[in-house]
Amino acid sequence: MSEFGNWQVATAIAAMWLVSYLVRRHLNPLNSIPTIGPSAPLLSYLGAIRYIRDAEGMLREGYQKYYGSIFKVAMLDGWLVVFNGPQLIDELRKCSDDELSAVEGASQVLQLRHTLGPGVDDQFHVAVVRDKLTRSLQLLCADVVDEVSNAFQEYIPAPEKEEWVAVSMFPVVQKAIARASNRVIVGLPKCRDPEYLKVAVNFTHDVFISSFLINLCPDFLKPIIGQMITMVSKNKRTLMPMVIPMLQQRQEMYEKHGDDWEGKPHDLLQWLLDEAQDKGTPFDNIVEKVLLVNFGAIHTSSGTFTHALYNLAAYPEYAQPLRDEVESILAEEGWTKASLGKMRKLDSFLKESMRLADGSLLTMFRKALKDVTLPNGTRIPRGTLVAAASATAHTDGARYAAPAAFDPFRFARMREGGRDAAVKHQLVNTSVDFLTFGHGKHACPGRFFAAVELKTMLAYLVLNYDIKFAEEGKRPANLRFGPADLPHQSAEVLFRKRRSGVRVP
Repeated sequence: MSEFGNWQVATAIAAMWLVSYLVRRHLNPLNSIPTIGPSAPLLSYLGAIRYIRDAEGMLREGYQKYYGSIFKVAMLDGWLVVFNGPQLIDELRKCSDDELSAVEGASQVLQLRHTLGPGVDDQFHVAVVRDKLTRSLQLLCADVVDEVSNAFQEYIPAPEKEEWVAVSMFPVVQKAIARASNRVIVGLPKCRDPEYLKVAVNFTHDVFISSFLINLCPDFLKPIIGQMITMVSKNKRTLMPMVIPMLQQRQEMYEKHGDDWEGKPHDLLQWLLDEAQDKGTPFDNIVEKVLLVNFGAIHTSSGTFTHALYNLAAYPEYAQPLRDEVESILAEEGWTKASLGKMRKLDSFLKESMRLADGSLLTMFRKALKDVTLPNGTRIPRGTLVAAASATAHTDGARYAAPAAFDPFRFARMREGGRDAAVKHQLVNTSVDFLTFGHGKHACPGRFFAAVELKTMLAYLVLNYDIKFAEEGKRPANLRFGPADLPHQSAEVLFRKRRSGVRVP
């Protein structure tokens, strides 16, 4: 064949490929969804890089241009469709699991199947947290108070003289939350074991590092990369000899005494074991669940509490109103779940901090298991990852007055509007306007425990310390990376022990 003939064949093949590509592109429903950033092949990677560097800017641009609709942004491994505005967020809530799956959405974001294995698909720990843990909060409240008190006394120095002490707060918050959470997860003395706590905290870090690296790769490479990145599975291997002997000991007591015995632990590990016995679940799978519960408890609560503490240090004038509320309620009722529930200013302070920064700009991740058509006719193709933009929902001027301002008692005032308002605007309640815990049936099952824990921690600190930044009124900038909106990791907060502080037994 002549060179001219070869050229004709090559041209024909190229033309056929181009026509095929254009037809597929035209028929792909994703291409009818507006894009923030470039959408053309290859150029979309520029949008993905911008998403890593300035996700908030892209979400706010989408909010302004496509309010009440959806838009998409490029990630390095695919497209993310963002639901924008209260009506669309409510549509996302109402979509069934066989259409838009929360489990598959979380799996794609965290990539735990590729690091821990298929056992993570057995989500029986979620029901245990939602039911048994939540029902036991009144009984467990005293343990949480005791552990918070012990942790802060250990981690925050209290010199004899009334002088200010600088503390790098984020690591302290992580350790305090790890201890308070694990007082309920595995109980004493394991919750104070430094090696156990190190694994619990490291697992949280390692999940995010691993998932970021895996999500850099195309789908066909993710299982291979997941096997190469061993930091997450290493945490499981390290934790197994710490937790499995506890499970074996409890199993022996069960075999000797049946379902109940004197001194039977009242903690999450025991409830997981009870559930596992009915299901025939092996011990190593229970260890995975301990890690996953720790991940949910430590990651989210550490970020949100540090954000709140930075706000308190930046605005120390709000400490006294909080202190007055806490002291008056404790004087009458002591430390109980019910008394914490009456601390509306404390509740509001935490919720307002979460409204402005709760650890992530996005929430309610879902994955389309089939082609989905929204009520407005927009089609979302199978395999698409979707989410709600909490950053813009939380600062929607149509829903919040002065949305950019930190107004710590905003929600306390909103709760004065009657019984319904008192429930609607409390910390644990979710809505299209407040998405920190998600929304709908897949809202965070541990949020009721988190509320008890976070309120106990904040109440303890305002009672026992004066708190400020060295540069008064200047809050350290958040750490932004993709959708992450984290508190500064090394900022120092100044503490001064209050000699008149209310001691916690």
